[in-house]
Amino acid sequence: MSSGITTILYHVTDLAQAKALFSTFLGAEPSTDAPYYVGFELDGQQIGLVPDAHDRAFTGPVCFRDVPDITAAYQGLLAAGAESDEEPHDVGGGLKVASVKDADGNVIGLRQQP
Repeated sequence: MSSGITTILYHVTDLAQAKALFSTFLGAEPSTDAPYYVGFELDGQQIGLVPDAHDRAFTGPVCFRDVPDITAAYQGLLAAGAESDEEPHDVGGGLKVASVKDADGNVIGLRQQP
């Protein structure tokens, strides 16, 4: 498991438009193409597009770090002063995600592989 940033998600309003733009930008077709998520794999880096920007209070990318225990990592960040954004939850196939906000409102993502 990598200790670096493994996933960067962009929350978008128009998934088809974002997919076309990112396909051009990255010079690759998506490795995952679903109505709820479009993902690109580049040298072990996951670049994802999620069509929920209209539901979120922020814009811009969210970086995710893989952790071995998402609950412990999430609780540790809360204890260090972060504010909950999304509690740990399964997004399918056993993949769990969570996020917190720092004091400036920046979102920090956590991801636990199945």
